[in-house]
Amino acid sequence: MDTKSTNIVWHQASIDRDSIAQKQGHRSAILWFTGLSGSGKSTLANAVNTALFQKGLRTYVLDGDNIRHGLCKDLGFSDSDREENIRRISEVAKLFLDAGVIVLTAFVSPFRCDRNKARQLVQKNDFIEIYCAADLAVCETRDTKGLYAKARAGKIPDFTGISSPYEEPKNPELKIDTGLKNLDECVDDVIQKMMELKIFT
Repeated sequence: MDTKSTNIVWHQASIDRDSIAQKQGHRSAILWFTGLSGSGKSTLANAVNTALFQKGLRTYVLDGDNIRHGLCKDLGFSDSDREENIRRISEVAKLFLDAGVIVLTAFVSPFRCDRNKARQLVQKNDFIEIYCAADLAVCETRDTKGLYAKARAGKIPDFTGISSPYEEPKNPELKIDTGLKNLDECVDDVIQKMMELKIFT
């Protein structure tokens, strides 16, 4: 039996994004950090979040592990579950965008098509794909949880970079070698890109 909702209508918010942006002095946006486990996505997203907060901007970080504690706790790591995980995140990120918040997402999001679907939910310049491009060898040295070792031993199936593919972004708004640059340099790169896109001045 089809249980999908049909008798629903989208209700427009009484206050639109432009009005919110004018009042708070900055645009909202989705900063989509993607890369292998250990590439520094969460570290960089949280460091950027701190920098933006100190500038007085409204922000929120959606972290991969945190989301799987609640919203996506029913999902595993099969290709179909990964797709659904990113679909849910994309919709949540869009809600934050509509609310006038700069939302930073830190997920492996290994499949290009899923990231493109997230991009297509919003307008041009609302979605900023940031590729944390650390080499696999670097990511493995940062593996404090021992996940790569377990994956190579066959104890974790469908692990991105080992037994499941990671599809690199073809044209990200920003590519940062998080294996070579220090954290402050990476944060500066993100802030500069945001200013170029006139999210804030």
